[in-house]
Amino acid sequence: MSCANLAKGLLDLDVARARMIAAAEPVQGEALVALEQAFGRVLACDLAARLDMPGIDNSAMDGYALRLSELGEQGLPVVLRVPAGAAVSALPEGGCARIFTGAPVPEGADCVIPQERVTLDGEGRMHISGEAKPGANIRRRGEEYRAGDALLPAGATLNAAALAMLASQGFAEVPVLPQLKVALISTGDELIEPGEPASPGQVYNSNRVMLQALLEQQGCNVIDLGIIADTAEALHEAFVVSRDSADLVICTGGVSVGEEDHVRPVLDALGGLVFHGVAMKPGKPFAFGYLDDGSPEGVPLIGLPGNPVASLVGWQLLARPFVQGCQGRTVGPLQQFNVRAGFSRRGNLGRRELLRVVLDWQGGLPVAFLAGGQGSHMLRAASQAHGYLMMAADTDVEEGHEYPYLPAGQFVD
Repeated sequence: MSCANLAKGLLDLDVARARMIAAAEPVQGEALVALEQAFGRVLACDLAARLDMPGIDNSAMDGYALRLSELGEQGLPVVLRVPAGAAVSALPEGGCARIFTGAPVPEGADCVIPQERVTLDGEGRMHISGEAKPGANIRRRGEEYRAGDALLPAGATLNAAALAMLASQGFAEVPVLPQLKVALISTGDELIEPGEPASPGQVYNSNRVMLQALLEQQGCNVIDLGIIADTAEALHEAFVVSRDSADLVICTGGVSVGEEDHVRPVLDALGGLVFHGVAMKPGKPFAFGYLDDGSPEGVPLIGLPGNPVASLVGWQLLARPFVQGCQGRTVGPLQQFNVRAGFSRRGNLGRRELLRVVLDWQGGLPVAFLAGGQGSHMLRAASQAHGYLMMAADTDVEEGHEYPYLPAGQFVD
């Protein structure tokens, strides 16, 4: 979409995302943590393999190990039994070994025959059905990697498979980057916390629990400052506390331009604004700046809209990649592919629109349908959506036409 078509004063979404990614500075330092506590943490340095993997030639299945050159019509006697964990042994000439998955292949054997293809005659000699090839069903030492090979790069997120790989190499501890400390602020005199009795006009604070979950999902250490009154003085104090205790500040609400929206003027007083307003729906009031001197040397601050769906979209498309960059992770491009629309809808003027949709696969190819109401306050559709149909500004949705689709699953890892 051309920037010339944007609503006046708003930043293009792709430009805003690129600026957020470029602005992210990884936290400094390193901590050594136990492998059991490292899930979701970010690796602080490159790691190399300590051992060959596999460490020995071993059997890929339960069966019989033998020398193919000795296999004849008369069969072979079973002269060894090799369970997993046994020491490496030599295979006597003229015989075969009963072997189990993961067990060391005896020296001299060049093939493992699966037990399903083996029969034993009355004398206990084994016979096979089908063909046998040299090297079949043997995992060779070092075939995955050798000691000294690159294992994981700095910046890798330690998922369950990565932890299992490190455990297989004997790592008990791993060097990781410090957890990103994020101060979370909710603004709005109308907000109350779930569980409190609500009076007319009061709204339960849904953004706090949503953003705390999203931040913790990213492995952040969340400092929850609760609900802050809609006054410049209260917000000023909260920003000062956040600046002095966190690596990043995220606040929700108060980022529009009304008389009760204090985030921008207080940020200007304590630091400086980088940009305010993105040409997307929902999420237009998104703001980014720095506390302290207003330069990248200060503490970054992200202002998310108060409407919960707008806050969620702002997090997913703009705040999340910034957080990941601050954690030392590599931020990839948005995953998207085209799907057909199963509905028609008038487009939005001047802003890219992210429609919450579900996919119907009954016809063999995905067709997108609206997940429900599209208001920026309507959480039900957001909670049920499979992803977003991303519509360019001034573009109508026409049933049967294809449009870019962003799967929601990319925002949860």
